[in-house]
Formats: sequence, C-alpha cells, structure tokens
Amino acid sequence: MLEIHQFPCLSDNYGYLVHDPASGQTTCIDTPDADEYLNQAQTKGWTITHIWNTHWHPDHAGGNDAIKAATGCIVIAPAEVERIAKPDQVIAHGDTVSLGAFTADVIDVGGHTNGHIAFHIPEASVAFVGDAVFALGCGRMFEGTPEQFWASLERIKALPSQTMLYCAHEYTQANAKFAMHADPENSALADYAAEIERKRATGTPTVPTRLERELATNPFLRADNPALMAKWGGQTPIETFAALRAGKDNF
Repeated sequence: MLEIHQFPCLSDNYGYLVHDPASGQTTCIDTPDADEYLNQAQTKGWTITHIWNTHWHPDHAGGNDAIKAATGCIVIAPAEVERIAKPDQVIAHGDTVSLGAFTADVIDVGGHTNGHIAFHIPEASVAFVGDAVFALGCGRMFEGTPEQFWASLERIKALPSQTMLYCAHEYTQANAKFAMHADPENSALADYAAEIERKRATGTPTVPTRLERELATNPFLRADNPALMAKWGGQTPIETFAALRAGKDNF
C-alpha cells in the first residue's frame, strides 16, 4: 500500500512524502522547504529517491537543488521548473511516472502557471494537484487564461469522484468565506464550512479533500452550474469561472 506522509511547512504549505514500501522508493511532492523534507524523511526512516514538481514557483520547487545535493534523488518536473532548478526528467500531459509498482498519470492543469501539472495515481485513488485546485478554491491565475484554467478544472472534474485531492496549501477557511458569498443557497456548502471551522479551531488539516465533495461545493468547479452562471452573469462556464476568479481576487 502506498504511504503518504503530510506535514506543514513554511507559513501555510503542506509537504508530502510518498513512499512505496515494497521498493523503498520515496518521492517528494514539491519542495517548499528542503530542510523540513529531509528532517521528515529521516524521522520516517525513508530515503528520498525522487522529486515530483507540480510547477515552478519557489514554494514548490525551491528546495529541489538542496534535496538533490543531499540525497542524489531524481528530479521529475514540467519544463517551466527549469526557471529555478534544472530537472533530470521533463514531463508533460499524457506522460506517466513511476514510484515502485505505482504509476502516476501526468495531467495538464495549467492556469495558475502555464505549465502546471498534477499527478494522479489511479490505483491509490489520489491526485497531487499543487495550486491548481484547493479545498473550496483554486489557485490565482498568474499566467494562464480563463479558457485554459477552466479546461484544467474540467480535467480534474473528470477524475473518479472518490479521488482524494492533495492540495498544497491550507487556505480552506478563507476559501469557505468566499464560497459562501459566491453560492449562498448551497446547503452542502454550509455544512462543509461549519466542519472546516471546527477542524481549524483544533489545528486539524482540511486537506486532503475528496473530489466528490468539491464537485458539490467548490464554486470554481461549479462554474457550469446554471444557478451560479445566473448569479455571476456568465453566459458560459468560462465566463462564470472568470467572474468567480476576479471576485475571489477582490474579496
């Protein structure tokens, strides 16, 4: 069975170490804090053999060189990561990567950055989505277009509904406040927001999150919902997504 070790790092990032006990291989999902990743791996007794990057931002790939220097691991990343650290292997949509006997499908989820990718491991029912989508939110559109970002979210929406989404940040309380503003008639959202408040009051993480729940509550994944389209004045899901993203940026 694949083992996933989640831990907080930096101000609001989550770090992930993914370990295949049969092969002994361990991959970092992004590298926001090299020292913390190395410490966590040592505590677990795992040897880091790989890094899988989702995108180029420093709080996702900034620890690549230090971890590689310490472990000799293989860095696997989209081409855009070359801006700050040269990968050993460049990957793109449609490729696959392996960790022991487990295979991850590489999915284009560009929009936050143009080359952003996600890693979906069907056998484990998990996807590591970086900053493409969050619990009740999505990443800021720093480089992409609404058309591009909505197409990316549709690819995420098409994954099996039981997929657990491992997001890169603990932004859920703030996302819930906007979601309630964006979609106030959604009763499932109200229950979810109350649960989030309870979890954060005790310091409990709100991620990972199940895709099925996000499909019912996350306004950015629901930009094709007729009620949301009417409320936000979009004639198409793309227009509605753009309006929601602009609304969140200024909320």
